[in-house]
Amino acid sequence: MLHQFFGGVRPVEHKDLTEHRAAVPLPEAPAQVVIPMSMHIGSPCTPTVAEGDEVKVGQLIGRPNGLGAPIHASVSGKVSAVEPRPYGGGGRMLSVVIDNDFQDAPCPERRRQNGVGDLTGAEILSVIKDAGITGMGGAGFPSHEKLSGAVGKVDALIINGAECEPYITSDHRLMLEWGEAVIGGARLLAKAVGAKGAVIAVETNKPDAIENLRSKIGSDGEIRIQPLRARYPQGAEKQLIQALTGRQVPSGKLPVDVNCLVCNVATTAAVWEAVTEGKALTRRRVTVTGEALAQPMNVIAPIGTPVSWLIKLAGGFQQEPGRVLLGGPMMGISLYDLDVPIMKSTNCVLCLAPDEVAKHDPAQACIRCGKCVEVCPIKLTPLFMRMNADKRRWSEVEALHVMDCIECGCCSYICPARLPLVQIFRAAKAAIRERAAKARETSLQAEVVEEKVGEEETQ
Repeated sequence: MLHQFFGGVRPVEHKDLTEHRAAVPLPEAPAQVVIPMSMHIGSPCTPTVAEGDEVKVGQLIGRPNGLGAPIHASVSGKVSAVEPRPYGGGGRMLSVVIDNDFQDAPCPERRRQNGVGDLTGAEILSVIKDAGITGMGGAGFPSHEKLSGAVGKVDALIINGAECEPYITSDHRLMLEWGEAVIGGARLLAKAVGAKGAVIAVETNKPDAIENLRSKIGSDGEIRIQPLRARYPQGAEKQLIQALTGRQVPSGKLPVDVNCLVCNVATTAAVWEAVTEGKALTRRRVTVTGEALAQPMNVIAPIGTPVSWLIKLAGGFQQEPGRVLLGGPMMGISLYDLDVPIMKSTNCVLCLAPDEVAKHDPAQACIRCGKCVEVCPIKLTPLFMRMNADKRRWSEVEALHVMDCIECGCCSYICPARLPLVQIFRAAKAAIRERAAKARETSLQAEVVEEKVGEEETQ
């Protein structure tokens, strides 16, 4: 029995621009890729190459420090620099810059696994770790860490094919064009964590993807396809769990705490490719779209490809863009530099025409209409969170559970006063984290002073 998650909105989809356009390899590869050493939750990787080194596709170029995932070269060629470069997450990030030799020479150390069906769950996890696979639905959490923590604890493995955000169709095309990898990857993930099977959740606005996946399942019953009504943010982890199982992930807890695990379809296909072909995560399906572009498209691009290169291949701008986003219109990040590279989690480059950008008149006073409360999928109270944040009452904001906010943008979308609620809550979260860090530092300093006093008293 299906359930409904709380709140949500139904924005205009705009998927018609690219949903019928097959994802194709770049017709012309970039002359240079810039690969950031941070494309995951956790500390940045340490580069394992230096300027002047020759590299092959799939070769390790970044080793994780603690929580993280290894990073590999996406093209073959020569390393021209290891230095900070503009970064899609804002600011600059230490990056490995590779001049493409256009040979796509593979790293000889990477080989496909023999006897895939005989691999143990632990061996599958090892391959996933070595391939540098991270969550490709947006969060970028290292997949081997997420999966390792769920072994033996999952009775609901969910493969997320909802792709609920407007404009984006890269996952839709993946399910149409590479359905066998999604199905095969789901079986591998189930084996890795000890689940009995998996359910692939797809919104009903993708009937061709649903039909295609069903045609490839077979009759073993391990995998099933579950259509879901189209509603944003259906693809958010906690909302998807609630819609499929009725379970609610408590505040501060993870899906595994309610015996669930969610993996994006692109992540799932990457697992299949890593295990069956021995390939590291070096390519990304990306939707390049928006009314500002001459020829919107879906492409398969090397990680590190500059956004400006993708825009060029999409025919360039047919009109001056009102905004360019890395991601969709609800949760995407506005770009300040079009030369930033795509990353493992990049699923869309969105070039909005001026009339597609919401009319941001000067923000009006909140009228306490309560619409933001009605649409919040976490059942928060955005109007009170905003009121306290404006007055920098961080304790009150934290008590209202702002740290549970998933920044989906539903509140900003529905607000008649055009208040930038998501930006306010992001700033509030940063202030709360900074305050907590200072408190920990003060506590440690007090402990040091106390230890010194104790030592002096014993002398």
